[in-house]
Amino acid sequence: MKIPYRTLLAFAAGTLFAVSAQAQQFINVLTGGTSGIYYPLGVSLTQIYSKAIPSAKATVQSTKASAENLNLLQAGRGEIALTLGDALSLAWKGDAEAGFKTPLNKLRGVSATYSNYIQIVAAADSGIKTMADLKGKRISVGAPKSGTELNARSILKAAGLTYADFAKVEYLPFGESVELIKNRQLDVTLQSAGLGVASIRDLATSVNIVVVSIPADVVAKVGDAAYQAAIIPANTYQGQTADVPTAAIANFLVSHEGVPVDLVYQMTKAMYDNLDMMVAAHAAAKAIKRENALKGMPLPLHPGAEKYYREVGLLK
Repeated sequence: MKIPYRTLLAFAAGTLFAVSAQAQQFINVLTGGTSGIYYPLGVSLTQIYSKAIPSAKATVQSTKASAENLNLLQAGRGEIALTLGDALSLAWKGDAEAGFKTPLNKLRGVSATYSNYIQIVAAADSGIKTMADLKGKRISVGAPKSGTELNARSILKAAGLTYADFAKVEYLPFGESVELIKNRQLDVTLQSAGLGVASIRDLATSVNIVVVSIPADVVAKVGDAAYQAAIIPANTYQGQTADVPTAAIANFLVSHEGVPVDLVYQMTKAMYDNLDMMVAAHAAAKAIKRENALKGMPLPLHPGAEKYYREVGLLK
């Protein structure tokens, strides 16, 4: 039986479309609030992937950051995400109080990135100068069970404070926290982010601020190796004229076992081949170095990332 020419054409076009659709890779990059650092870095990653992986359709998703990102990855609702190291460790072990009812055993590591600095910033007219002065004040500690909020619990506990010691505790993203301080509805915000985060820069240009010191002995009392004593250099923010001691926690890029090996290999390689694009998106990316990619990784590597690190000699 002779098949009509038009039928053959339609069949060929349909087959081509099916093959093309099958070949296209979807990469959803999970980030954080739009006023934080995860989001612009996530946007730059989508640009890098779109340029370096022609078959990929890359999108960025704004989220409540670490805990939500990790739960979404476990559920297969994203291909790669940024997260704080302590949240990642808790997710891998399974910690219900931190928002992980069971161990998130599908997660796989891709790379360490830059460090978050815990930045406690108060309006100068609030009277807050030290951590002891926080008692009885109005504070925002980040979105509920976000990486920032987990950091807030740990640091405040190490300083002998609980949420009950505050006049008011708000669980808000960075941008909203800053707006409430500007409107005199809050005294202080704790933000875990890279240095020079847009929300605090915005606050510092609107009101006089105090960046509150977190002494090294308080950092040590957290009792978690993910927390390291660090410094916020002078003039990171307008009006901050001296170095301020604080705590730093590493951030990681994470994927899950369901993402194809070759895709994660391409994503890892593309990022390290195009770090200048990430630095252009935010200066925090200057700290992303290939030689540090595996430092402190609290879970197994994705085989695609492992393939890349073997190729460049980071793994033997």
